[in-house]
Amino acid sequence: MTDSPTGIDRDPDSNPIDPDPPAESLRTRLWRHAFNLLPAYRGTGGRIDRIGAEWRYVRVRVPFNWRTRNGLGVTFGGSLYGALDPVYMTMLRRVLGDGFTVWDKSAAIEFIEPGRGTLYAEFEIDAAETATIREELAPGESTDREYDVSLVDGSGTVHATCRKTLYVRRDG
Repeated sequence: MTDSPTGIDRDPDSNPIDPDPPAESLRTRLWRHAFNLLPAYRGTGGRIDRIGAEWRYVRVRVPFNWRTRNGLGVTFGGSLYGALDPVYMTMLRRVLGDGFTVWDKSAAIEFIEPGRGTLYAEFEIDAAETATIREELAPGESTDREYDVSLVDGSGTVHATCRKTLYVRRDG
């Protein structure tokens, strides 16, 4: 069901957090710590919990605390979106490598239910997706790719859903 001007599903299915996410490598563990120290990301209140060894999986946590709570006693929408914003772009840039330019083009977020606890988002890009991008794009060509991600609580209840559109161009 969608009654939203953004076209995002306002009644998404429950989406529990993966209890057995992909393992981190030493390199992605160091990237996670560095990312969490970056002032622009740190200010959102969100934290990267895990980066899979191949950058195809990332889990983000938005704790419910004084940094993320708004005046109404629920999680601030800016913290929710800020914690999600750079992740798909960073993942795709890392997976595709130096021969591609990847930028955020647009985003839409739907706030479905107020958050009053820690929320999580899981980002995944499968190998078939990147293979398609590599096959479709000749040097100098570009495409737009859409990705959806939901913020859920510990029981899997969806509190917000975001649709990111990324611009991808093969360089050279």
